[in-house]
Amino acid sequence: MKRAPGIALLAVLLACAGMPARALSPEGREFVEILKKLEPVHCEKRKLRRAVALAEAEGRAAEARALRERLAAIGREPETARLERRLAELEKRLSDGKGGVRDPRDLDAISFQNRLAFYRCE
Repeated sequence: MKRAPGIALLAVLLACAGMPARALSPEGREFVEILKKLEPVHCEKRKLRRAVALAEAEGRAAEARALRERLAAIGREPETARLERRLAELEKRLSDGKGGVRDPRDLDAISFQNRLAFYRCE
């Protein structure tokens, strides 16, 4: 009985897909986990920023002001603010102080998570 070559390839790809998560530093893993938790908040903020820009471009000042207030309120929510502060702390730990990161695998994983979140928000 022969195995289909596609099944073996799929197994290898699935095994490799899980490797980057294990290769991350503890700070990198935590950063990605927090990004996942904040994804709906960041998506809502992105949509509100677009709506504010559109309202301002169309001269709807009252609507733009209300949208800006709503955007500011999202940032003041206690859970969101706590997670955002933790992200800032982790970002300092992940940075090498010269504009780069200590572990390039962390940057790859964080960048990948940001791209996923961006396209899921659309």
